Amino acid sequence: MKILIICSKAFYPDIEPIKGKLEEMGHIVELPNSYYEPDAESKAWNLGEKEHSEFKARMFKMSEERIATMDAVLTLNFDKNGKKNYIGGATFIELYEAFMKNKKIYLYNSIPEGMLFDEISGFAPIVINGDLNLVK
Repeated sequence: MKILIICSKAFYPDIEPIKGKLEEMGHIVELPNSYYEPDAESKAWNLGEKEHSEFKARMFKMSEERIATMDAVLTLNFDKNGKKNYIGGATFIELYEAFMKNKKIYLYNSIPEGMLFDEISGFAPIVINGDLNLVK
């Protein structure tokens, strides 16, 4: 299966072992848009608000195009800044894109409580609770 990992930049350090295990299982794994340039967004901010908005728009379009070529997305949702199983705005948009394109949606941990709980539940994600063997 071809899988795109999606998550907050804060979780980038957690990606490599997960990617390795998925590849050992025979999956093709794609990494988040800015994985190889994690400071790209802050660079765009430094150029100004207009440049940052244009950067975000490019990232949203890139995600849409990439998700279209995938079989599934795996959302890494760990604890961040006191928020359990954090899913941020950009990751939520990627979840929505995957849902609209009828892709399998995996969550590494359970759906976070809060404002978007009902919407994420509506995407019918497969919660794997850290068990990558459930990614099939």
